[in-house]
Amino acid sequence: MGKKNFVLDTNVLLHDYKSIFNFQENDVFIPIVVLEELDKFKKGNEEINFNAREFTRQLDKYSNNDFFEKGVQLTPESGRLSVVLTTSLHRRVREAFHEDKPDHRILSAALEVAENHKGMRTVLVTKDINLRMKARALGIDTEDYYTDKVKNSDIFENEHRTITGISPDVINAIYSSKNGIPVEQTGLELRTNECFILDSGTSSALARYVTADGVVRKVSKEKNFGIEPRNAEQAFAFDLLNDDRIKLLAITGKAGTGKTLLALAGALKQHGLYKQILLARPIVSLANKDLGFLPGDEKQKVAPYMQPLFDNLNFIKRQFSLDSNDYRTLQELQTNGSLVIEALAYIRGRSLSDTFCIIDEAQNLTPHEIKTIITRAAEGTKMVFTGDVYQIDSPYLDTQSNGLAYMIDRMQGQEIFGHVNLVKGERSQLSEIASQLL
Repeated sequence: MGKKNFVLDTNVLLHDYKSIFNFQENDVFIPIVVLEELDKFKKGNEEINFNAREFTRQLDKYSNNDFFEKGVQLTPESGRLSVVLTTSLHRRVREAFHEDKPDHRILSAALEVAENHKGMRTVLVTKDINLRMKARALGIDTEDYYTDKVKNSDIFENEHRTITGISPDVINAIYSSKNGIPVEQTGLELRTNECFILDSGTSSALARYVTADGVVRKVSKEKNFGIEPRNAEQAFAFDLLNDDRIKLLAITGKAGTGKTLLALAGALKQHGLYKQILLARPIVSLANKDLGFLPGDEKQKVAPYMQPLFDNLNFIKRQFSLDSNDYRTLQELQTNGSLVIEALAYIRGRSLSDTFCIIDEAQNLTPHEIKTIITRAAEGTKMVFTGDVYQIDSPYLDTQSNGLAYMIDRMQGQEIFGHVNLVKGERSQLSEIASQLL
């Protein structure tokens, strides 16, 4: 295919500060305006601020006295890393786009690299769709950053498997056995911790392959802290939530399928096994308004973003009378700090031991953010990530590059991992119709 030149946009480095090592033997170019933009992001506690600082430290480590003139080879197997020092707009860019701004300077840098290396293909790598369109308008080869993209996104569209043609004897054996039957007895090839429906034509069973035990056992539709599963997928979710050997669980699905409610109900049922239940979600500002736009102190600013979690908690509370033991338990958990709802940014640097941790709206996280969160888990901690990979609020993530999809893709096959995709909306008839038609 031949050696290529890759020009990186700022958002690629903010997404993955180690991205410069992922282009194999090809040469990598960083426009000087990208370094200027990174400087604006270096202060703050968000993931992009961390990535900006880490990339700058990384670049400083590899740069030397003649780095800006000659570049540097990062590893014996990689190409060279160079900085494009030009800051003026290229003639073609100036003619097409009159405004002088960072995106147009990056286009100019890509054109300069292409003109200086006419025998090689030059590609602008950016997660900005609009910038990719501008690049194509100028005849610049361009592509998204693919290193952490998931190739198969079908798992987020399909419901559970229904396996037909099963012998009634197998289904009867599963029903009569408390601990399940050996997977070899079913004659099926199953995925790790897979949930499915067995159908003989005359009888059926909800079942799960419990990989740790090597058995297939039935899945019952049992209540979790007042919440009853309304369909097969919700029953599967409860089964995985209630299995303390499943340390990492992903629950995906469109709005109204009950992802967060099920996770919270599962956590509350097992509250005696954990020192704390922690619910967190990333803060994704809408309408270009950040936290500073909102009145009040830090907790008051964060509160509106956490309200969906409180809504689910209040829904569970309404299942019980005010004088019931379960209602009093909920009140006590909140009062003594055993049930905490907070912004995701606050768990950076913490070690979460004996914690049932629920991360809501995880589709808005990058793969690196997901890794950062999971590596916070100490002994006795269970982590549940919920989200809809088709409802992403970040402009630089999509169904294949978001952290939730990345985690599911990489963790499949691990005995401590499970995934359930919820398909049927259960919030209301109105919600389900709107989800399908609007």
